[in-house]
Amino acid sequence: MLLITCSIFLILFMLIKWYSNSTKPKNSPPSPPKFPIIGNLHQLGLFPHRTLQSLAKQYGPFMQIHLGSVPVLVISSPEAASEIMKTHDRVFANRPQTKLYDILLYDCKDVSTAPYGEYWRQIRSISVLHLLSAKRVQSLRAVREQEVGFMVEKMKQCSSASVPVNISQLVSTTINDIVCRVALGRKYSGENGKGFKMLLMDFTELLGTIVVGDYVPWLDWFTHVSGFYARAKRVAKRFDDLLEDVVEDHISKQKEGSDYSSAEEHADFVDVLLWIQRTESLGFPIDRTVIKALLLDMFSAGTDTISTLLEWTMTELLKHPNIMKKLQEEVRSVAYDRTNITEDDLDNMKYLKAVIKETLRLHPPIPLLVPRENRQDIKVKDYNIKAGTRVIINAWAIARDPTYWDQPEDFKPERFLNNEIDVKGNDFQLIPFGAGRRGCPGIVYAMAAGEIVLANLVHRFSWELHRGGAGFETFDMSETFGLTMHRKTPLVAIATYERGTCKTSIII
Repeated sequence: MLLITCSIFLILFMLIKWYSNSTKPKNSPPSPPKFPIIGNLHQLGLFPHRTLQSLAKQYGPFMQIHLGSVPVLVISSPEAASEIMKTHDRVFANRPQTKLYDILLYDCKDVSTAPYGEYWRQIRSISVLHLLSAKRVQSLRAVREQEVGFMVEKMKQCSSASVPVNISQLVSTTINDIVCRVALGRKYSGENGKGFKMLLMDFTELLGTIVVGDYVPWLDWFTHVSGFYARAKRVAKRFDDLLEDVVEDHISKQKEGSDYSSAEEHADFVDVLLWIQRTESLGFPIDRTVIKALLLDMFSAGTDTISTLLEWTMTELLKHPNIMKKLQEEVRSVAYDRTNITEDDLDNMKYLKAVIKETLRLHPPIPLLVPRENRQDIKVKDYNIKAGTRVIINAWAIARDPTYWDQPEDFKPERFLNNEIDVKGNDFQLIPFGAGRRGCPGIVYAMAAGEIVLANLVHRFSWELHRGGAGFETFDMSETFGLTMHRKTPLVAIATYERGTCKTSIII
């Protein structure tokens, strides 16, 4: 019996070895051993960014794994990232097409997942010119400041009533209200919009799910049987119905009102898109589906990521009271006795910007950047990369590379006070928004919203970790993984509202 068992294991080992060698192209990047059929799928685990970092330490920052039948290039160093997103950016500018993207993102008609080409360039120009440019972001500051003012008022009300409030929920609602007003012209919070947040959570959770059928096609039947695709179609239908109602409502109001002569006169992104559709001002037509796809991009990229950034920023500040105190001293020295911070104040808050950069380094909202795909065979760093290889850039691992970062696991905003490293995609050791052609076009928008919210959170409020009698060491830093990397549990803390010498305790 023992001899038979040993023989079986020997045969399996030889089959795996033969399969690995027979499918490995000449001069391909280093790869961990893989199983037949599933490749390295079994190794991803619950937190792929951490698993891939561990594998990269063994096989190098330019590593190839196999997810089922799909070769995947995993990038884990600034130099390797520069090769993909700068040196060979055009070749690696495509996006892999998946069934889930087709279901949720209007057959990949949005900016983030559209195939590289003329269509993508056209719709990206719409977003950049009419919503995400520095000029447009600046013009919408009143919306951000007003919604942040509402946030501060909510915390004041909690102060007098001693009502527990969830920080994670607080910043999520604020950012969601800002995005809704900018994109749709109205808010979807409160009683009439209770389902909107849950819908958005379902949407982002689905987008971050690894679907086995994408990598092992003959197992796609299991995804159907499990009801996953049916769930995705339900979420897509609910979002489509909401966006359809929004567009129809804007069309009705435009018929009743005046006809705008330029995109800049419009109050929100829906009006801008309808004006572009009506006038064909960009030289190409857009239909209703394209309009809804671009609106959907605003929520999938603009709401969850910014609120996640703020959630982790407040987490780190609560964990490091000395850094919190230093940030408060800066904010209060700039604002003096004013109740609210305005965006004019932010240019003078260097430490606040350093705190946000350090949070983006330790907790990039999207730890594994949206995958790329090369459009042709290419040689990179003497390695042969076959056309159609997917590329995963581990921004989380790159930002913790000890070659570039002193004490990379520590939260040290001071590291950004005396260097020029930025998050705009020029410094590849810090790329939370990606880089190159497929880098996120909404960096200016994201930073503007994140900075004004954070400054107002710490200006009039002193924060303390809610220990619950268990002690500081129980502070939960656990994370979940999906499209974005949230805290596993909501962030709860105790705050004290300060007005002059008067202090009132609240629980948040």
